[in-house]
Amino acid sequence: MIKSVVTAIGAAVLASACATPYSETPLATNFATSKQHKLQAASHWNLISRDVALRLSASLPRDAAVFVNQASEQTAFERAFTAQLLTALVQAGHPVMKSPEGALRIGIDTQAIPFSADRPQYRNFGSATALGAGVWAIHDLVEYASNGAGKAAMLGLMAIDAHKWFQSEFASGETPEHEIIITTTVSDANRYIARDTSVYYVADADRKLYMPPATAHTIVKTFAVGGDE
Repeated sequence: MIKSVVTAIGAAVLASACATPYSETPLATNFATSKQHKLQAASHWNLISRDVALRLSASLPRDAAVFVNQASEQTAFERAFTAQLLTALVQAGHPVMKSPEGALRIGIDTQAIPFSADRPQYRNFGSATALGAGVWAIHDLVEYASNGAGKAAMLGLMAIDAHKWFQSEFASGETPEHEIIITTTVSDANRYIARDTSVYYVADADRKLYMPPATAHTIVKTFAVGGDE
């Protein structure tokens, strides 16, 4: 009797775990794991500006003159990125003009987006395999250590270092709440010639570098004015 009850409960649990054939809304599923860079220094801005310049160069006509649009109001990131992109284009040999007449226009659009906090990451997947590979890779160095406790200690230290080495690819801390979309466009008066879009995490503590200044609010105060009695 008890066995039958347990079997029935097990069947019920299995049945409840299965999705029904119909649903009022699509089921939420995860995308395949991917990686996204996190911007944490001005040198990172320089790296991505050079990367954008390289990709745009592949689509630009040879010896085509270009003009980089610069908005009057820019965030700290936009000012630096625009200047770095201009430098990268000059260094790549493109004729970069000071006025737009007769040149292809390069426009830069950024959109900083705040997402919800506490988004999970499963960054440690496969770390045991990586640690094993790290220990194997440094095996030759360990052979020069003395036998016994000294060799065991070196193995332990190198295992820790190997683990840190493999994990150093991943940014520390929780998943950033803020991300930035950077779109760079090359166009003439009639058509788009090249277009590049990239997405990056940004350090939450640095969000002011990417967000437009807050709109100033006019403070209205109401005063009660009493007439003569």
